[in-house]
Amino acid sequence: MSRADDLPHPHPHPHLPEPSPAPSPTPARRLLLKSALAAGALAATTPAVAHAAPSAPAGRPVAAAPYANPLVRHRADPHITRHTDGFYYFTATAPEYDRIILRRSRTLAGLGNAAESVIWRAHPTGDMGAHIWAPEMHRVAGKWYVYFAAAPAEDVWAIRIWVLENAHPNPFRGTWVERGRIRTAWETFSLDATTFTHRGTRYLSWAQHEPGMDNNTAIWLSEMSDPWTLTGPQVRLSTPEYAWERIGYKVNEGPYVIQRNGRVFMTYSASATDANYCMGLLTAPDDSDLMDTASWSKSPVPVFTSNDTTRQYGPGHSCFTVAEDGRTDVLVYHARQYKEIDGDPLDDPNRHTRVQVLGWKPDGTPDFGVPVADGTAAARGTGV
Repeated sequence: MSRADDLPHPHPHPHLPEPSPAPSPTPARRLLLKSALAAGALAATTPAVAHAAPSAPAGRPVAAAPYANPLVRHRADPHITRHTDGFYYFTATAPEYDRIILRRSRTLAGLGNAAESVIWRAHPTGDMGAHIWAPEMHRVAGKWYVYFAAAPAEDVWAIRIWVLENAHPNPFRGTWVERGRIRTAWETFSLDATTFTHRGTRYLSWAQHEPGMDNNTAIWLSEMSDPWTLTGPQVRLSTPEYAWERIGYKVNEGPYVIQRNGRVFMTYSASATDANYCMGLLTAPDDSDLMDTASWSKSPVPVFTSNDTTRQYGPGHSCFTVAEDGRTDVLVYHARQYKEIDGDPLDDPNRHTRVQVLGWKPDGTPDFGVPVADGTAAARGTGV
């Protein structure tokens, strides 16, 4: 599938421009961020077109509400989890790439206007000093953990996976302890870690460049001995092989798992982070050995792509949560509202967090539909 003009980039990741001498944004980028964020703040004052789900009597679930997209502006790589305390917790990449933020709400729609707290900031020098990307917050063994990507302030493209821990039941309180870096098989570009359990075993999946491979990043899986330590081998589940995974850059990244209907489904994102960004799907039987690569099958076509009719571009870096009714699956992702980007996509802050109901086909596989248009997202992403 490779083309003669599609040579490996000097940095093994689709997001990366040429190295800059300093981790701070350039003046032009600062102006872009300032103007775009000001526009987003203005837009946020517009009355929402959808309302949060109403409160239900104790012990009864509330109905799933329609959602107004964009749900959260200027927040890419979103992660939403619904905890047993009844709150939805939201974190995502801030466009300045310098901090980890957290919101919570009793409803999904409420996240859009929820107060935002900074729970951790990049170091001024040394490790974890630059490119704070794609945080995910998970509850593991009674503690909160945030998995995120970061680079040294002095070497901003040497991005690796790091972990924070908070033992307090309320992640807005207590102390976030730096548990260090997750050690993988190679000292290469790695990011987008997610964790899940399957049949009593905890796993980590992430994106990483493999030395000697003609790609930017592939999707990897390993078992874990604790929330920040891999154990045993790491196996490659997917590498960019189809043309739609190799536009601009040869990328598989942003894995996330949902387990339904006797199968384990893993979404991931592919190609450059412009309008070509899209989602692929891996599937394994629930009773299979997930560390056996033969257990996994890969969709030969993308499952979620840009759509000119709804004017949504570059949908990806997804996760899943559940609606207020406790039953309806919800797809969470980011996308832009326009196709053409001035300059490097990394310098464009307008990837907004979006949500829509995830459908299911008669054969038990997920039906992603298309990314819905701005405004109220009804039942699912049909584009009508």
